[in-house]
Amino acid sequence: MSTPYDLPSDPAKRHSAALTDGPDRAGARAMLKATGFTDEDLAKPIIGVGTTWIETMPCNLNQRDLAVHVKRGIRDEGGTPMEFNTIAVSDGVAMGTSGMRASLISREVIADSIELVCRGHLFDGLVQLVACDKTNPGAAMAVGRLDIPAVISYSGSIAPGIYRQREVSIGDVYEGIGAYAAGKITAADLHELESAACPGAGACGGQFTANTMSTILDFLGLSPFGTNGIPAMHRTKEEAAYEAGRLVVQLVRDNVTPRSLVTKESFENAVASVAATGGSTNAALHVVAIARDFGVDFTLDDFERISARTPIVADMKPWGRWHASDMFNAGGVALVARELKKAGLLNDGALTVDGRTLGEIADSAVEKEGQTVVVPIETPLKARGGVAVLYGNLAPEGCAVKLAGHDRTLHRGPARVFDSEEDTFAAVKAGKVVAGDVVVIRYEGPHGGPGMREMLHVTGAIVGEGLSESVALITDGRFSGATHGFMVGHVTPEASRGGPIAALREGDIVVIDVENQELNVELTDVDIAERLKEWVEPEPRYRRGVIANYATLVASASLGAVMLSQYETE
Repeated sequence: MSTPYDLPSDPAKRHSAALTDGPDRAGARAMLKATGFTDEDLAKPIIGVGTTWIETMPCNLNQRDLAVHVKRGIRDEGGTPMEFNTIAVSDGVAMGTSGMRASLISREVIADSIELVCRGHLFDGLVQLVACDKTNPGAAMAVGRLDIPAVISYSGSIAPGIYRQREVSIGDVYEGIGAYAAGKITAADLHELESAACPGAGACGGQFTANTMSTILDFLGLSPFGTNGIPAMHRTKEEAAYEAGRLVVQLVRDNVTPRSLVTKESFENAVASVAATGGSTNAALHVVAIARDFGVDFTLDDFERISARTPIVADMKPWGRWHASDMFNAGGVALVARELKKAGLLNDGALTVDGRTLGEIADSAVEKEGQTVVVPIETPLKARGGVAVLYGNLAPEGCAVKLAGHDRTLHRGPARVFDSEEDTFAAVKAGKVVAGDVVVIRYEGPHGGPGMREMLHVTGAIVGEGLSESVALITDGRFSGATHGFMVGHVTPEASRGGPIAALREGDIVVIDVENQELNVELTDVDIAERLKEWVEPEPRYRRGVIANYATLVASASLGAVMLSQYETE
């Protein structure tokens, strides 16, 4: 009598056959049968379906529902889905608290946990649902390491809220906090704003970090192009999830892996999309980190090279007029690809996970008549991209400045030096920061924070106080994608590792010069060196656990703030 042991393995089970096939694997099959899988299920390619569902934010709230449709697509195409989940940390909720130190660290945990589940259970393929800020790069890092057929699917952006007949987002709330502190709005006004800003499921609605990373996933070729832009609650989102499930089975059968699609040219396309949409400075951090896990040599200098030549063509929040849902209604980020191709700024032969080239996608873009979200590249909103990389005696290894939404390229002023975000926020609220100042926030880097907190609490307060056009800010921490104004982040080396920013004193004259790509203090190298001789590294905030481990192993922000292995640190 024949048994399932006698059946030949499906050739698409390149990994899972070692887990499920033959008499020796009876114990594994017994365990899997206890969860409801049958012999017929286990004879098919096994596809992981990962979610980052969590109830601490709206960003990922629809993912359990979407996973049902992904799994349906996998089954209909002849695969067997196995669902798992990983963590997420909400930047928007944790902002301005010690909890924000967990955010960037969560990127590493997300990448590691996806990798471990897929390796541990020998999945043949993967569909990973992502949404909030660190889930996007975390998933991309994981699939670069695993190199199994994979689809990354963004579960969509939130709809804008309506506050007194105007559209608002979470960024408006943080600026409202500053306006309240300045006496410009009442507590009742602020409460009404916070109650209206986030109307349901979905990630932050401007071209903040989540949507910047969603666009990057499109242009890297890791997502079915255009489906990421479907808003979270749009009627077609479930169908897109179903098709992602069908697609991954096809990729498994054809053995199309992420590294076969993603090249250095793909990363150049990704940065061009960031530049053209005025995206988040966090992209500089995440693109470098993702490239490392794909084995692609891509540095901050590459980021600057692409950004400098790429005009801004999308008029997006937080500095522009439109939300991500408006981009979708206008025709999607394919319109951005079209404009980049017109100017020869797109590597149009780059492949995508859905089998098309970016050039084909650009050519097939369909524009809604009368849309004003994406402008012709012949008449751009700005001549260069929204993020620039600076160097100088305060940032020998580089830093990132956001240029979208303002025309300032030079600021010279006295340093107002703070050693934490909390101290800075208190000073801004108390009116102790004035026009002309350069606000310095240090010891907030990847190692010193630890975790490289975002400074939206402070930058929002500066905007709310009416100082965004007259004050500059520099930090070894990060900025939220919702930040706008003349803000310089990712200053490296960071203060806690003895970078020159640690030598700054109150009143030192700091010069931010975008035209010459420099961030300097008006001190000589000898002055800085003499001050650093007296510098003592602060005691670590955490001495055990995941945050302490991250602080011990983390690389510079100029290298993506990734955790280095013992082999890389020897």
